Parts: sequence; C-alpha cells; structure tokens
Amino acid sequence: MSSTPDLWADAPSPCIDICKYKRQGRCVGCSMTKLEKDTFPRSGSGEAKRRFFETLLARLESEHKNPAFWIMSYRRKCEREGVECPLDAGEA
Repeated sequence: MSSTPDLWADAPSPCIDICKYKRQGRCVGCSMTKLEKDTFPRSGSGEAKRRFFETLLARLESEHKNPAFWIMSYRRKCEREGVECPLDAGEA
C-alpha cells in the first residue's frame, strides 16, 4: 500500500508520443492538451498525478473512445522506461 503513492509520484507522463492535436486542442493519442503535456511533470504529488490519470481516463471514455489503446500504449511506455506501471498498482 505504501508503495502505491511512490509509483504515482514517479509516473511517466501520460503522453504516448502520438502528439497530433485535433478536437478541442487535445491529442488524439492521450487526449491531453499541449498545456497539460507541458505541466504534467510538475503536477505535484503522487495523489495529484493519480487524480490526473483518472480524469484522463474519464475524458477518453466521455469522448466515446475505448481507453484500452491508451492503457496498452502507456504500459509499453512504462516498460520501455523501466518503471512499474502505476495503472497496475491502482488495480491491486
């Protein structure tokens, strides 16, 4: 339980390196705006980052997009960066 906040605090950006902005200025890959991408690394505590991820997932669903593509891509990103995926810790 105590390791979960550490995972979120060290979570890589939700950006999955598609970076094509369309609807409402949001990226088609991760649904973040340019401002969100620029400010994410400084978004504070693990809890703040966890809430941001929850908001992002809700946004993907509200746009009628299946978040499974983003989740799969983010897990691969974490693997490439050699960090434990915080999404998996949240499911435990």
